[in-house]
Amino acid sequence: MNMPDRLATYFNVHLVSDSTGETLAGVMRATCAQFDNILPIEHSYFLVRSARQMERVLREIEAAPGVVMFTLSSLEHRAMLERRCRELNIPCVAVLDPVLDVTSRYLEQELNHRVGASRRLTAEYFKRIDALDFAMDHDDGQQVVELEDADVILVGVSRTSKTPTSVYLAHRGVKAANVPFVPSVPLPPELFADQHPLVVGLLISADRLIHIRRNRLMAMKETRAESYTDEDLVRREVMEAQKLFEREGWPTIDVSRRSIEETAAAVLNLLAEHRGA
Repeated sequence: MNMPDRLATYFNVHLVSDSTGETLAGVMRATCAQFDNILPIEHSYFLVRSARQMERVLREIEAAPGVVMFTLSSLEHRAMLERRCRELNIPCVAVLDPVLDVTSRYLEQELNHRVGASRRLTAEYFKRIDALDFAMDHDDGQQVVELEDADVILVGVSRTSKTPTSVYLAHRGVKAANVPFVPSVPLPPELFADQHPLVVGLLISADRLIHIRRNRLMAMKETRAESYTDEDLVRREVMEAQKLFEREGWPTIDVSRRSIEETAAAVLNLLAEHRGA
């Protein structure tokens, strides 16, 4: 007899940061992914930069006890949070401490404890903004102007996560354009030039693609686009795309069961290899 699935466990997790909280959110989700049937109830407190704000955070934590994760540069605010969590017997974790400690010892330098230091308007920041503008301008084959300036061009059939992957890469400072593969519609000649950016083909299984497209149409309450989800047409579309990628020798990534983050990481690895070559 099959054993019933264990019921999901809900728990409170409090994310406290003096910046945007992106690091905390990523760490928390990566952590929870290592457990089965775990559903965190997120309580987010970002841009916490005053004692008054911290007092409000502490009241919220007391009202809904759970795991506390934080990134705080202010020693005063950190002490407030850690002291109150000890009093409430609530686990409290400074997620960057191990990394900062090892790096500090290696560099033989003390931390500067500068609030929001990771968000300073550096050249890297403006590089990301430029990459975001580029991704938006060259989304879904909208423009071929300056396509040769891309770091990478993603090609795939509709619903292969081209746009979100391009945006994710832009946040890493990578200029990513994406072009849809549509049977019988010519691709931009820039993709086939002697000197072109790295072109990556995004593959997906036909069954997975049909499922995604049907859900998409249901969400849009659209019932007229039969060819969009016709099994024979979709399988032919996927096969033609794969043949193109093989013929051109473009590296490929199967996105059938990949998250956006995993696809972007694979693209970054291919880009590093391309630049090394």
